[in-house]
Amino acid sequence: MDLPISPPVAPMLAKAVKTMPRGDLYYEPKFDGFRCVVFRDGDEVVLSSRGEKPLTRYFPELVETVRRELPERCVIDGEVIIRRGGRLDFDLLSQRIHPAASRVNLLAEQTPASFVAFDVLALDDTAYLDAPFRQRRALLEEALAGARPPVHVTPITESFEVAERWFGEFEGAGLDGVVAKPADVPYAPDKRLMYKVKHERTADCVVAGFRWHKSGPIVGSLLLGLWDDEGRLRHVGVAASFTMKRREELVGELEPYRIADIAGHPWAGWAAQGEADRMPGAVSRWTGKKDLSWVALRPELVCEVAYEHMEGDRFRHTARFRRWRTDRTPESCTYEQLEVPVEFDLDQILT
Repeated sequence: MDLPISPPVAPMLAKAVKTMPRGDLYYEPKFDGFRCVVFRDGDEVVLSSRGEKPLTRYFPELVETVRRELPERCVIDGEVIIRRGGRLDFDLLSQRIHPAASRVNLLAEQTPASFVAFDVLALDDTAYLDAPFRQRRALLEEALAGARPPVHVTPITESFEVAERWFGEFEGAGLDGVVAKPADVPYAPDKRLMYKVKHERTADCVVAGFRWHKSGPIVGSLLLGLWDDEGRLRHVGVAASFTMKRREELVGELEPYRIADIAGHPWAGWAAQGEADRMPGAVSRWTGKKDLSWVALRPELVCEVAYEHMEGDRFRHTARFRRWRTDRTPESCTYEQLEVPVEFDLDQILT
């Protein structure tokens, strides 16, 4: 591959902020997918992840799409997404990270991926890392002017008011916020020179277990549950944002609730019900051999956590512990408390 920038490249990142920033900024919707830098040199195509690992084998249909729709020689930054109906579906996307080529190929046909481009690092023999974003955006629009779905160029605006509206509306299509990019910023790999505003909500959850921290006998994360309409305690995610001192304190706080025999625990029978992929301790396609064993707790503790949004019936990202809720009963921790965004059609964003 003979390009002015060689793979892999760590993509430029964004720092989280609480409110929408103002200034000489461009605003873009924040798509919830896999960050991907695409390298194309003729028929050679490399898809590189945020962690600089190859994604190429997991998205064979995108390799063909890149050859058909992107410039002959280019390096383009963007997001790989999969849609279900009128919204993004991260669960379907994560299923693509699978060791079996036959499974990957089947899913490539059943749930094909799309690519949303939002920056250009190189075209032909010229690298544009030092160019200001406003110039790179103009180059991107020109280079992809003829591109057809499933390749898209992300919408963009310089209007603070439009960005605020996008933040409120686009969540209904599965997007998770807005990214603000300074107009004069160069492309700085692995540097947080942009800003991201993401949704944050709170929920009261049952704490039904925990995992040990990798560094020793201190708490690594709390396993969170919500009761569904059928009276089952669903594992909805983890809370893991603790200082080391707080992790030590949690060991003593959780000790009275530990149970040796899991037989009566709400999650004891999940594997038998065919839900092993959703129970704590199941093998993760992302972590490989990482120890995901857990310690069961009597489901009597309730804590308030902050979360960004739901993906299906689970938190999309790690939740942030806020406080214990001794005034709440475990039985009151149901899905009904969660705010549901108003639906919004993804096609209205991509077109």
